Amino acid sequence: MLSYVVAGLALGAIYAIAAASLVVTHVSSGVFNFAFGAMAFAVARFYYFLYIEQGWPLPLAAVVAIGLFGPALGVLLYAVLFRHLRLRSPLVKIAATIGLSVALPPLVNLALGQLVNVTAPGLAPQPVAVFRPFGTVVDMNQLITYVGLALVLVVGTALLRFTDTGLKVRALVDSPALTAMSGVSPARVSLGVWAFSALLAGLAGVLVAPTAGLSVEGMTFLMAAAFAAVVAARLRSLPTAVGVALAMGVVTSVIQRYLDPESALSAQIVPSVPFLFMLAFLLAHALRGRAGDAPTGGVLDRAIHTENTAAPTATTGSGFVAPLVTIAVVACLPLVLDDFWTGLVATGIALATALLSCTLVTGEGGMIWLCQITFAGLGALFAADLAANSGWPPLAAVLVSAVCVVPIGVILGLLTIRLGNLYVALVTLTFGLLAQNLVFMRDRFYNSGQGIYMPRPEWALDNRSFALLTLAVFCALGVFVVNLRRSTAGLAVTAVRWSETGSRTLGLGVVPVKVLISAVATFVAAVGGGFLALAYQSALPDSFSPFTGLVWLAVLVTVGARPVVGALVAGLAFAVLPSVFQTYLPTRWAEIPVIMFGFGAVMLARDPEGVLAMHGRQVRAVSGWWRGRRAPAPEKSSTATPQGELV
Repeated sequence: MLSYVVAGLALGAIYAIAAASLVVTHVSSGVFNFAFGAMAFAVARFYYFLYIEQGWPLPLAAVVAIGLFGPALGVLLYAVLFRHLRLRSPLVKIAATIGLSVALPPLVNLALGQLVNVTAPGLAPQPVAVFRPFGTVVDMNQLITYVGLALVLVVGTALLRFTDTGLKVRALVDSPALTAMSGVSPARVSLGVWAFSALLAGLAGVLVAPTAGLSVEGMTFLMAAAFAAVVAARLRSLPTAVGVALAMGVVTSVIQRYLDPESALSAQIVPSVPFLFMLAFLLAHALRGRAGDAPTGGVLDRAIHTENTAAPTATTGSGFVAPLVTIAVVACLPLVLDDFWTGLVATGIALATALLSCTLVTGEGGMIWLCQITFAGLGALFAADLAANSGWPPLAAVLVSAVCVVPIGVILGLLTIRLGNLYVALVTLTFGLLAQNLVFMRDRFYNSGQGIYMPRPEWALDNRSFALLTLAVFCALGVFVVNLRRSTAGLAVTAVRWSETGSRTLGLGVVPVKVLISAVATFVAAVGGGFLALAYQSALPDSFSPFTGLVWLAVLVTVGARPVVGALVAGLAFAVLPSVFQTYLPTRWAEIPVIMFGFGAVMLARDPEGVLAMHGRQVRAVSGWWRGRRAPAPEKSSTATPQGELV
């Protein structure tokens, strides 16, 4: 038992370092850093580059990577992104940091090279020394992890409580406005906080690499697990976050003593423990009414803070021209492209159907759900199971499966109504991760990674016919979304999106409105997932990872979360662009589209409406300028005005 506890404390210490960084940055800047795992990967990959690939001495490589490169990365990201986010809406903050988490790892791989073997060393010299105190086994990497956590806590506490720097940070947490009035620059203090946060991210990344490997997926998964400790601390209490992180690590390790390591149940339960912790704390906070978004700063900051409360722009008749042209162009693509590219177009249209659910829940409902890909996966798996194992017609299986998934979305909507925006994002991400571990990885669905065979309808077997069928379904759902937006229910959704308090004043029920949008969005996501399975001709659980869903969201918000045609453009870009780069450009450039998607979401910090809205404004400006040039000049009056007389 002691060996399990010791190993669990090492894992919990890594969680604690990550949680400490997340708490400090959130309370000081109001930004919950979803890109923490990506930053940890960047620093750990640079350490690997210096230590293994360049042959630097371990101490020098560690100091340069963690102590210099990490803070420099934090300063750079603060200048480019984080300083623009403090007064943005929760949706923009979450989407922008998700965009950074999407773009940063492939950018690092592009610069340093893609690793084939993800086995990575920690901070212990090779070979790693092993000790046996009290009959248990402790290696040097674990000891360094314990020492690292102790140093972080001691040094961090000393800095925050007994130095002028700590006083400035605490003042910034309480009120940036009063901090500025006292002659202290909030920007400089925030810069230091983000530099220190990046240092902790690098330390956590290097420490976790020997266990999780130097892979983006494994490191991001473990960093996401640290979110549970932050949620337990209600995003503010550092001691609580550290304590829960240590307990979570111990439970994760000890539970393995009572499970068969060869069983499928063990592979599903063990990775789910941190997310079960998070779900339990989220529900507890919601039941106690303590899960709302805490206001940033003090009374003065809230008094001087102004938000963009402008009403959404109404859609005019001329606004239909560009969408119709876009749909017409997409409809022509299967007629002129070969079978390979037509298959990619069909996949992109199917993905666009799933992304329509994000248009509904985020663009219309203003809710930050990170599990739409999970609903799509459930729809795909259930439909394939009905079609392959029960002999249902494929389209009927897709429709019935989508209807069966709707109650899950409704229940999730009811559970998250009392949560603040950030907590909603976390609980939906948690739901997605739990579904991946407990449902998607079951042998019935996973089938050694091959998924479940999904036949296409007999009259749409070829890619061209299937692409046109999928486009017809997308258009039907798109028309439904537009009509919903213009209906009485849609106006109620818009009212709730912009002001829940004002909506209650008008007598609108917030709960029914949010349940309605949750149900419709879940149905659309499941239909999109079913058509993705038809496109692949197999329901592949690995295609519906929650982290892939973050890329989906990054692509959509880059294009624009509200326009229906934005989902079509985003789906085609996600499906087609990577193959364009792989086919016509050098292999090492294959991840450039993902970098573009991520940085597009980062740009939301400057232009929250997305690329389509930005280009629409530019086109209207050029059109207005051109009309102004072509307008006839006003005729001059023949009557001269006497000099000195007022006109």
